Amino acid sequence: MIFSEALGRLEGLGRSAAALVPGLVIALVLFGVGLLVARGVRAAVRRAAELREASPGSAAVLGRIAGGMTILVSFLVAASVAFPSVSAADLFNLLGIGGVAIGFAFRDVLQNLLAGILILLTRPFVIGDQIRAGSHEGTVEDVWVRATVLRTYDNQRILIPNATLFVDKITIMTAHDKRRLAFPLTIGNGDDMREARRVIVEALRGTEGVLADPPPEALVTGLGAAGVDMSARFWIDPPRRRDAVDALDHAISNVKDALTAASIDLPYPTSQVLLHDQTEASDGDRTRQREGWPAGKSPPRARWEVLREARADLERGKREGRDSERKGDPA
Repeated sequence: MIFSEALGRLEGLGRSAAALVPGLVIALVLFGVGLLVARGVRAAVRRAAELREASPGSAAVLGRIAGGMTILVSFLVAASVAFPSVSAADLFNLLGIGGVAIGFAFRDVLQNLLAGILILLTRPFVIGDQIRAGSHEGTVEDVWVRATVLRTYDNQRILIPNATLFVDKITIMTAHDKRRLAFPLTIGNGDDMREARRVIVEALRGTEGVLADPPPEALVTGLGAAGVDMSARFWIDPPRRRDAVDALDHAISNVKDALTAASIDLPYPTSQVLLHDQTEASDGDRTRQREGWPAGKSPPRARWEVLREARADLERGKREGRDSERKGDPA
């Protein structure tokens, strides 16, 4: 009896499996077609990205993402055909619940992943651009799905999470063909500002790497403690870091030599310390209030005179003491 019941169940399972075979065959065929379609989609997306001047690495990443999405859709369609009792809605619900769980578990990873996809699509910078993100600055070597590879000027590699680049502010130094540089300087108060401006502009025009258009300029920015503050500004092309450093080096050297040759002073800040207990003759008349000092009736005397008289009084007191001791000696 038990054997017959078990045999009946096995026959039922065999008939159920036989009924699923056609669906499984069709599902496998559909999934195989989906794989071929995914390969075509991957190639098409990669080609489209390359036509938009994306880097080979970025185009490959976008192609893989598109291909993966196509394979996922093909799998869901094949599963719904192979198992008619499971609807596509059930599969999508299961996928949604699993996606939420995975999202909570790998929140940071998925955040960087989505940010990397958006960076690859919007392309705020490309491979080879020089950018500054926070305290890091360098050349973009590659854009991965999770992070952007930055090569610093001292030949170090930094991986910056894509979410940071997508949310925070970044500076792209090579976004345009030209870049303006500037450096401050100070001339003497007695120097002619128009002549100094002419000398600075002429020196910049003769500097290697400085563009004639837009022309260089020298602007007065204020009256400082040491003299007249100015700013020398000029443009360079290309705007890369190495070119900027070389251009600044040549420009500052040429401007300094030109101002010196034109007898224009380049002063540096100086300070004067006044001590309120000085007694030098050059301090002024103490009978008048001066520089916060208290008024006095006696004329000022040199410090060395005061000290000499104090020492003389001390020696005089010692001698008088010795003389008084001798007079009181009975011998």
